[in-house]
Amino acid sequence: MELHAISIEKPEGTNFILGQSHFIKTIEDVHEALVGAVPGIEFGLAFCEASGPSLIRYSGTSDEMIELAKKNALNLSAGHTFIIFLGNVFPINVLNAVKLVPEVCHIFCATANPVQVILAETEQGRGVLGVIDGEKSKGVESDEDIHERLALLRRFGYKLG
Repeated sequence: MELHAISIEKPEGTNFILGQSHFIKTIEDVHEALVGAVPGIEFGLAFCEASGPSLIRYSGTSDEMIELAKKNALNLSAGHTFIIFLGNVFPINVLNAVKLVPEVCHIFCATANPVQVILAETEQGRGVLGVIDGEKSKGVESDEDIHERLALLRRFGYKLG
């Protein structure tokens, strides 16, 4: 067995969701969940088929996001994984809709951070062991940090007052 750390390639600040599902129907069902969650959503979705022709299946509403999804899915080439790149929404706007898709088994991450995906590769194929999402913790927040965190949530509209 070999271990690989594959970096997700994307423009800085671009949000994405990485997950695992169990069926080729994932593409259609996740696509429908995304467009149903946010009207006018811009996204690209790619799915690594795990049997038969083992192709990268894809869909979306934004050519730029679709290309990012296809490129990264091919770099990962890990069976039954999917990746969604988001153009004009945040993961929090669609994450529950994605998790409710019957084929979705697991979400590894939903972030705009730099991410490395840790893969195991055997003679059979590749599987995701986990992700490294962002940086190592640098300390514990202070009272000022708490104030800044709450102010940020208010600016985003997630907290009142």
